Order: sequence, then C-alpha cells, then structure tokens
Amino acid sequence: MDRMLYIAMTGARETMRSQAVNTNNLANASTTGFRADMESFLSLPVYGPGFPDRVYAVADGAGVDLSGGSVQSTGRELDVAVKGAGWIAVQAPDGGEAYTRAGDLRVDSFGILTTGAGHPVLGEGGPIAVPPNGKLDIGADGTITVQPLGQGVNALATVDRIKLVNPQSANLAKGEDGLMRLRNGAPAEADAVVKLASGALESSNVNAVESMVRMIELARQFETQVKMMKTAEENDAAATKLMSMS
Repeated sequence: MDRMLYIAMTGARETMRSQAVNTNNLANASTTGFRADMESFLSLPVYGPGFPDRVYAVADGAGVDLSGGSVQSTGRELDVAVKGAGWIAVQAPDGGEAYTRAGDLRVDSFGILTTGAGHPVLGEGGPIAVPPNGKLDIGADGTITVQPLGQGVNALATVDRIKLVNPQSANLAKGEDGLMRLRNGAPAEADAVVKLASGALESSNVNAVESMVRMIELARQFETQVKMMKTAEENDAAATKLMSMS
C-alpha cells in the first residue's frame, strides 16, 4: 500500500513541477529570442537501509531547446536577428557575461545600448555607449556606425562592434534570468563568422499549441495521481476494517 501511495505522491509532486516549466514556456511564447526549457520524467529507486524496493518519480530538466525561432522583418534600425547559429553577448545583472538571441535593441537614457530586457550589449571593450546621432546602422558583422548630430549623411563614425559568439551548445547552460552562460563561467571568444540581419527579430521557439496540449496532459496526469492516492487511502481503510473484524 505504501508503495502505491509513495509513487502517486511523488508523481503528483513532479507533475506540478513539470507543469510550472511548461507554463513558463507558454508565458514566453511571444518573448523575442526565448529558448524553451525541456524536461522529462524518470523513475528512480529509493536507496537506504535494506533493499531499494521503493521507487519515486522525478521530473528532470533535460536542458534547453536551442532550435531557432522564426525571423520576422520589422524595419526598425535597432532590431537585429542572429543568422543561424550564434549569440549576442550582454552583461548579466550580476556583472558577468551572458548570451541571448533577443535582438530588440534600444539606447537607454544614459546612451547605453541594451536589449529590450535592459541587459547592456557588450562590444569589444565592454558595454556599448552610443553618442547622440541622427542615424544609426548595425552591420551584418555587428559593427555600429552613426551619423553624428549636425554632420552630413556621409560623415559616418564607427562606434563599436557587438560581440557575437558561437560556443558549443553542450557548453551552454541557461540561468534563472533566461540568459545563457558557459558552464565553466568563462567568457566565450568572439566569432567573426556569426552574422546579424538588421531590421528583423527572431521570435520564441515555443510552439504555443504543443504547450497548450502538454498543459492539458499534465493536468490529467496530476488528477490521475491524486485519484491513486485516494484509492490507496480507501484500500488502507478497508484493510484496517477487515483486520479489526478478525
């Protein structure tokens, strides 16, 4: 009886955790450059005194889905999308280097180039500072050029170059802030092969329909686990009653 109850209890608990992951993915279905989290269920033995004859369920993180989202043209000069493999280097909230596919760039009130989430974009020497300008262009290699205020259209100045990287996927890990980092914590080397498409954004790679179906499946799975716990309780009550009659 306790085996049945334990399996159902751990199954319900891990189903709730899996539902949280799926809900987060669904909530970010329209987030620029978002990469969906993956998870899977495992059955593991409970080790302790005696033989491991108990089994519990675990919802184990299976990494991040690094497949690309669709690229949509916006025409906005500060919007960029990474072509193929690669990442845009940004400064994480903790001050370290992290990576994102979100190219919805903007210049904040201090003149710092940031992503839509407010992360400073890194250049060749740190966060990129953009001077006041009449026009700004971002080249395919990440080079930022501006037309200084009061200057002619031919008076272009190079500001900096966005750091673009392409580390091995196996070396990347996703943080709680949604940014990717190298597992060893070191900064990745710039890769000149990575290119950008200006005036475009990459959408999230979350399939909203699949996530909705998954949400329904997990809800039904949770209900089944709860019913199993109820059945275990009823069986225990019936067994206790039989024992008392004897």
